[in-house]
Amino acid sequence: MAVNSAARTQDADNIALEDIDVSDPALYQHDDWYPLFARLRREAPVHYCPDSPYGAYWSVCKYEDIMTVELDHDTYSSDSSLGGIQLAERPMNARTTSFIRMDPPRHTAQRKTVAPIVARTNLKNMEATIRERTVAVLDGLPRNETFNWVDKVSVELTTMLLATLFDFPWEDRHLLTYWSDVAITNVDAPEAIVKTEEARIDELEKMGAYFRELFDQRATAEPKFDLISMLAHTEATQDMPHKEFVGNVILLIVGGNDTTRNSMSGGLLALSDNPDEYAKLRDKHSLVDKLVPEIIRYQSPIIHMRRTAKMDAELGGQKIAKGDRVVMWYVSGNWDEDAIPDADRFIIDRAKPRRHLAFGAGIHRCVGDRLAELQLQILWEEILARKIDIEVVGEPERLYSNFIRGIRTLPVRIAA
Repeated sequence: MAVNSAARTQDADNIALEDIDVSDPALYQHDDWYPLFARLRREAPVHYCPDSPYGAYWSVCKYEDIMTVELDHDTYSSDSSLGGIQLAERPMNARTTSFIRMDPPRHTAQRKTVAPIVARTNLKNMEATIRERTVAVLDGLPRNETFNWVDKVSVELTTMLLATLFDFPWEDRHLLTYWSDVAITNVDAPEAIVKTEEARIDELEKMGAYFRELFDQRATAEPKFDLISMLAHTEATQDMPHKEFVGNVILLIVGGNDTTRNSMSGGLLALSDNPDEYAKLRDKHSLVDKLVPEIIRYQSPIIHMRRTAKMDAELGGQKIAKGDRVVMWYVSGNWDEDAIPDADRFIIDRAKPRRHLAFGAGIHRCVGDRLAELQLQILWEEILARKIDIEVVGEPERLYSNFIRGIRTLPVRIAA
């Protein structure tokens, strides 16, 4: 029997364990997921949900169990042919694949293709450009009027950097944000940017055609240091089938856009909700180094990753059967009190701030993790350097999704 999200939150301790279903996107839109996962971590850290809108699945809720699944790709598969990385499975005609939806060895070869663009030496080369753009955006923000931080700052900064990584036509760069939104939107949400899977396919095919033209141009030109050229000139990716090409483009757009932009918004919200921590940061700017990973942990911009068991296995004392869906809930693992002291608190000077799961782990750890951290670090360094007093003046509107923990609007005001 289904239990609505409000009832789940109000009475999380009294719901029968077998009735708990943490897949409801409304839980994350209303930020109501905390008590349910706290209960599961205590009583059923590897929990079986026999019936949900997405079918039966296992929830993995504690840090160490999640790490076990992440690191055992021989047992737990990401392959798109078995269902991929999301609890919600797309119709067969809508499925694409990408290196995050592959197991070794194909995963390894394709990931290596794009990894150089986020190598430490290249990050150093990009730092001045990121800082210059960040300064320009901050200096251009309205004063003494309410505006949406998500649009004016988070989306703008991440879109500009993504366009640079692709060497994408600058005048069309906002298409990247649009396609990212199309790719991750829940078509059942009232605010969905596309309302059917067919409409999503149509829009992503337009994206594929646009990128294919760029790909073909780069393939016949001298190799350059951008993502499209890397794909076009590397043996592992230069002859990808169409759906694989589209899938990898989607992965690079979403990975380079959604996670960072939601951490930019979530970080401001967390500091606003924790004024003592904000005061601590203003008094000691060097805490930015620890602030950044704490923002990413606390926001947990990727809510879950799914795997499929390739064989019978045991996890947390539970018997996992071959073919079972196994869902790693990062939002729960990042709030696991046994792994992270005072995990429910936002603390900007943690002793071990990088002990979190927001980037995943093992072979599928986010390839752009250091780039995401660099963008956030520069943003907060420049906010503090300019003594910009940002006041959150309204409640955030969150994304209706069980995959991306997103913030759609965050109304703020800056005093002149």
